[in-house]
Amino acid sequence: MSMSFHVLPFYQTGYDLMRIPFIYISVILLWATTPLAIKWSSEGPGFLFGVTARMAIGMVCVFLTLAMMRQRLVWHRKARLTYLAVALQIYGAMLTVYWAAQFIPSGWISVIFGLTPLMTALLAAVFLGERSLTPGKLLAYGLGVSGLAIMSGSAFQLGYEGMLGICGVLVAALLQSLSSVWIKCLAAKIPALSQVTGGLLLALPAYLLTWSIADGRWPPVLTPVSLAAIIYLGVIATTVGFVLYYYLLTHLSATRVALITLVSPLLALMLGHSVNHEPLTMKIVTGTLFIISALIMHEFFDRLPALKSITK
Repeated sequence: MSMSFHVLPFYQTGYDLMRIPFIYISVILLWATTPLAIKWSSEGPGFLFGVTARMAIGMVCVFLTLAMMRQRLVWHRKARLTYLAVALQIYGAMLTVYWAAQFIPSGWISVIFGLTPLMTALLAAVFLGERSLTPGKLLAYGLGVSGLAIMSGSAFQLGYEGMLGICGVLVAALLQSLSSVWIKCLAAKIPALSQVTGGLLLALPAYLLTWSIADGRWPPVLTPVSLAAIIYLGVIATTVGFVLYYYLLTHLSATRVALITLVSPLLALMLGHSVNHEPLTMKIVTGTLFIISALIMHEFFDRLPALKSITK
């Protein structure tokens, strides 16, 4: 049975209608600050310790929250598959982002992740039968690829590692898109907090195993900045951010949730430039504008005839 990829129904109360925009803005701000926090958390202790410590803190926080809210973690077949889909994002995408953050400025992470809606729409066309290959959307994909190519030109100035960083974030964006579409396909209707808890329950052992095999040592240097970034990412970005993200994913289409990356790249670039003194060249700005233009075109180009008919 095919499932629509448009906005899912939810409780249409005034409180809900006010809550969704507030949560949406909160997630935008969290996504804008997360790349810089990821970079800071890995400087000194290393990216594997940084991401593993973050997820361990997040696991404790979500379990405590689950207990305080007296929610039970369901474990039926659809729930297990949903947790696995969430773990794909928490482990696969996050681990790849942390690795890539070693090689590129933090603001670039958010910009390249801006391609997530395009990837999500393409995957939705394959798995959910979504109509996403219209002329307007194809033009949007072309703009997005052009923006990425311009960003890649700046990456050459960082050397071979810069290209590795861009490729790593692209892989992470693809994994996140796969995770989002998979969750929508399953449509298990599990509370967001339970989704995050179940996903972390599967992802944390994988992180611990990866860290123990590849490193396994307590970091010799753990600066106050790194420690504060890890705690922020574990308590706020993981516990609050993931719960809000999966709440939105439960109530809105995966493509619409992915449009959060429309705003967060600009905020992340400005934050990285002003706080972490990251370069902000004309190529970076141009590539970012191309990608954001692609997202705007992807979302609104095919709606223009309908909007014109309404205004007549």
